[in-house]
Amino acid sequence: MNSTTGPSTLTQDSLKLTGKALRKKAPRESHAEWTPAPGRDPVGILLEQGESRVQELLPIRYGRMSASPFAFYRGGAAIMAADLAPTPATGVRVQACGDAHISNFGGYAAPDRRLVFDLNDFDETLPAPWEWDVKRMAASVVIAARHNGASKKVARKIVIAAMAEYRDAMRRLADMSYLDVWYTRLDVEQIAEMLEGAHGADAGVNLRKDIAKASRKDSNRATRKLTDESSGEPRFASRPPLLVPARELAAGLGVSDADAVRDLIRSLMHQYAETLPPDRQHLFGHYQLVDLARKVVGVGSVGTRAWVMLFLSNRRKDPLVLQVKEAQNSVLAPYAGASKFRLQGRRVVEGQRLTQAASDLFLGWIRAEAPDGVTRDFYVRQLWDGKMSIDIDSLGETGLTEFVRVCAGALALAHARTGDRVAISQYLGKKDTFDQAIAEFSIRYAKQNQEDFDAFTAEIEAGKIEATPGI
Repeated sequence: MNSTTGPSTLTQDSLKLTGKALRKKAPRESHAEWTPAPGRDPVGILLEQGESRVQELLPIRYGRMSASPFAFYRGGAAIMAADLAPTPATGVRVQACGDAHISNFGGYAAPDRRLVFDLNDFDETLPAPWEWDVKRMAASVVIAARHNGASKKVARKIVIAAMAEYRDAMRRLADMSYLDVWYTRLDVEQIAEMLEGAHGADAGVNLRKDIAKASRKDSNRATRKLTDESSGEPRFASRPPLLVPARELAAGLGVSDADAVRDLIRSLMHQYAETLPPDRQHLFGHYQLVDLARKVVGVGSVGTRAWVMLFLSNRRKDPLVLQVKEAQNSVLAPYAGASKFRLQGRRVVEGQRLTQAASDLFLGWIRAEAPDGVTRDFYVRQLWDGKMSIDIDSLGETGLTEFVRVCAGALALAHARTGDRVAISQYLGKKDTFDQAIAEFSIRYAKQNQEDFDAFTAEIEAGKIEATPGI
């Protein structure tokens, strides 16, 4: 592995020198720059993305993106990837998330059942410049703050706080051993205690409510929420277009009936099981597939093929609900280079395992030839396993500041696991030069995002793009 994507062969002292030397290649002040490229076409990028997606679901995607500038930003990872490609970069690479906006951070249950906070979306992951993730996150901070009613001055203040935390966290991580970095994780309970210690007992009240709610969000709850038992055994309910059982999609998939769909999926599950470690294969072997359905998820992901699968153990009262989600080429690939993995599902899984401090027990991948003859890649994970998301819309200045500081710390940890943390830390330095530059970039890019959003919604209003809001 080379020094930009894996453990470095350089000494700590040489990495420090490298980090400072990188300031000549990409001065920290230069990160404030943002100039749109000639001929830039953000709406065209979205429409091109839609060509490979389920056409009947695209109006839902566009409707969700039209809800607000922040919703548009969430769905516009491909737009920003193109925009970031020519921006200044040191050349130091990490296993980038590729879509590190603040809604893609949250809590989930680690295999030891502790709730941890980390990045939780890796559809676009790829080795790429660390600056791209930082700018994607920072711009989302400004856009979210402005959406919540914050002034430009307050939004700048919040993003500077986030960047200071990224810089401070990277400095702490740079002083740690590889093993200590690998063992480090952000425990949600400890985050709650930190908030209470800094701001008083009331500061952790909402987070503790979220923790309690997340602890109940598992396959049992997913089964209760998404299925009915009118046939005597749980089967996915029909709630089109967001949840459509396979029995209703069979004809459209080119197979005779739902049993044929299940037979196809069962054969793929053998392939999936082989991507799990032997102990997980043993655990998975206790479950049998009983039903599956198409389920619409997210904002940017809408239109990609996503399924939920219900498994029951031989006890029949022990459900496991897995999500099978299509993995297309990363939006970073045209600019950062193609993945070394032939299967895009494996790209997602391997990137997630590298980046996260703890990952889903059932994380795996498959490649399937669909009834329409097209071969597609998918990754597999649990649908819900202690999943905790933060209601960003409800956060005021203090709450948003604390949240994005935690996000920034999680991003620094992800980058430290897979990149040259000493070089990055030395490049950032002790002063706030980089923080201020990123804040300026974020203000400028938020303005660009607003213009893109206005152009997008104008196309909808003109009838050129079909959108179904509110779904």
